Amino acid sequence: MLLLWQQIEIPVLIRASAAFLTALLLSLLLGGRVISLLHRHQHHGQPIRAEGPQSHLATKQGTPTMGGLLILGTAAMSIVLFANITYHFVWVSLLVMLIYGAAGFIDDYIKVTKETPNALTAKAKLFIQFMTAVAAVTIITAATPNAADTVLSIPYFKTVINLSWLYIPFAVIVISGASNGVNLSDGLDGLASGLLILAFSFFVIIAYITGSPLAEDFSFVYIPRSAEICVVCAAVIGSCLGFLRFNAPKAKVFMGDTGSLALGALLGTVAVIVKQEILLAVAGGMFVIETLSVMIQVFWYKKTGKRFFKMAPIHHHFEQLGWKETTIVLRFWLAGFVFALLGLAALI
Repeated sequence: MLLLWQQIEIPVLIRASAAFLTALLLSLLLGGRVISLLHRHQHHGQPIRAEGPQSHLATKQGTPTMGGLLILGTAAMSIVLFANITYHFVWVSLLVMLIYGAAGFIDDYIKVTKETPNALTAKAKLFIQFMTAVAAVTIITAATPNAADTVLSIPYFKTVINLSWLYIPFAVIVISGASNGVNLSDGLDGLASGLLILAFSFFVIIAYITGSPLAEDFSFVYIPRSAEICVVCAAVIGSCLGFLRFNAPKAKVFMGDTGSLALGALLGTVAVIVKQEILLAVAGGMFVIETLSVMIQVFWYKKTGKRFFKMAPIHHHFEQLGWKETTIVLRFWLAGFVFALLGLAALI
């Protein structure tokens, strides 16, 4: 049965606004109850790594994790209410978010029950991530017009490259890489959720342009029905904003892998749908920097036996330099905002 809005064709931006407000209100109303529930089932909260910043052992010990359940739950409800879930792009986005979220939940659950910072092996995580991404990209390319199904947009130069059979493995790496990039950024109170709000806000604009006649005006690839992704992004923004009420310093709850793996994968999926994978790397520049800092640290340590950064990901490096946590978060948010503006410069 069609919802009322589907029968009268309410414009996508109005439905996106409704999804944002609904997700925001639900997360604010349910946040306290979810945190209480998590406290009851997590006696010692999220295990803190002994090799991490020593200050975390004092300030973050006992804080519950799996707060991503609040974000995913309220976002999913808003998406189902206000997006057309019969569209391939919408239900694929939902499935990616929920499957990656389930993998993150299993990881978090093992951590809190066994009280260990290590749970699922890297191979197990990567297997789930890659298999889900392969299925998602296959469906997305099948639902995309043949003229655009395997193209890579080159922003700023207003051109595209046809990757042919290379596109699917490339897109799989984008989704999995975005998932892990957000996961690495989830190390300080409010950091990942704030950066996600900025990145998804950017893609609300991009998705609307890509799925409308405006695509030609901005030399974007036109993808029919992709404007519906505005509703998906807006719902996540509302959920993250509501979650930030409980996650801002000093956090009452952590997002955990439940949220970070799922939302990163969803962000990558959105970029693949609208054919703006390169703009994801620009607008989500802070996620790229966090990932690169870990890669550089591992490479340099294996080569020289010494650390390139005092600690990785790079937000911990600044903690070791003596920066306050709130200072790091605010400056990373500011950098994220600048990266989003650089992404929007592609519209000029």
